[in-house]
Amino acid sequence: MASHVDYAFADGIARITLCDGDHGNPINTAMVAELQDAVRRSRSDAARVILLSSTGRFFCVGGDLGSFGSVDDVGAYIDDLAEALHRAVSDLVRNDAVVVSVVQGAAAGAGFPLAAAADIVLASRSASFTLGYTKIGFSVDGGTSLLVHTLGLHRMLRLALLNDVLDAEQAQAAGLVAQVHDDAELAGAADALAQKLAAGPAAAFAATKRLLRSTADPAPERAMRAETLSIRERAAEPDGVEGVAAFLEKRRPEFGAGQVSRRALR
Repeated sequence: MASHVDYAFADGIARITLCDGDHGNPINTAMVAELQDAVRRSRSDAARVILLSSTGRFFCVGGDLGSFGSVDDVGAYIDDLAEALHRAVSDLVRNDAVVVSVVQGAAAGAGFPLAAAADIVLASRSASFTLGYTKIGFSVDGGTSLLVHTLGLHRMLRLALLNDVLDAEQAQAAGLVAQVHDDAELAGAADALAQKLAAGPAAAFAATKRLLRSTADPAPERAMRAETLSIRERAAEPDGVEGVAAFLEKRRPEFGAGQVSRRALR
């Protein structure tokens, strides 16, 4: 069975690599299970640094929409998938190791907040960040709501409602990306940064990370649970069903007028 996530540990650095690059590293139950296991292994290894990267043209294209059409209860499936992904994101956010994500190509859908779960984000000049949930009638997920603290409310509203795309330089100017490198130099720059961090004061780094993250958002799991409940409802509603069908059929979705539920507006 093909692996979706590779794990390697040496010299204090846990290297977690999304390795289904031929398919864009899509998020599905198998991938998330392997990601959770890799993050747990990094804790067992007492990693000082986690280097989160990927193979292929894209960092991560987001949810594996093809899998949605193969399940009987898409709402329950998305609930399970979202909760598992959120546990992995929470483990990265709360991990004592400094997490560095290395983004080449697109970080789309849930791939965007997954990359942003890192403490430091490096990007190639070809990198881009976009959400795309509302294109298929879904609300945001994967820890997107946590990005309000990084990017600001109104920028996040534009990204979520208009599905704007941030290129690497724009993401750096917005405060998300720490460094932008030429594509050929990205891996080397990431390795050099990981080695520098691994040689630093691990306890001080961990304490600093806890203090700053608790100030930015003391309850990230609560925010992500709200995302799960919302996306589950959206996926089962007519616009969500139509959005996924249109994506799979490679056509423009035809969303119904006036179908916003009262619950969604509360």
